[in-house]
Amino acid sequence: MTQIKAPIVRARDVMHKVIVSIDGMATAREAAAKMREAQVTSLLVKKRHPDDAWGIIAVQDLIRGVIIPGRISGDVNVYEIMAKPVITVPADMDIRYVARLLYRAGIRRAPVEENGELIGMVSLTSIVLDNALF
Repeated sequence: MTQIKAPIVRARDVMHKVIVSIDGMATAREAAAKMREAQVTSLLVKKRHPDDAWGIIAVQDLIRGVIIPGRISGDVNVYEIMAKPVITVPADMDIRYVARLLYRAGIRRAPVEENGELIGMVSLTSIVLDNALF
């Protein structure tokens, strides 16, 4: 019996092409509103200068940094509760390695990078929900 090998799926094949970003000085309330408006669960936090690193804020950060401690969302800045620096994945990385990297790093999503530019976001959810894989 011959086993047919599945084609290699890359990060660019399953990523979300739209990246929604926010400034680190924005409030948690503004971040939540932007997430609702764009229907996303995370936002890329813009660099403050070229040598800076990207950040990311996700729903879990809002829960952990605002809701659980009982803080007022309008008084909490994004930079206080975001994750930084962000792990990025190359656009041509095999999705199996992307999944392994995200899982082992304990993160759910990462920006996809190609030629020094961020071109999308890949998440564990987008990997599992991709029709080519399942």
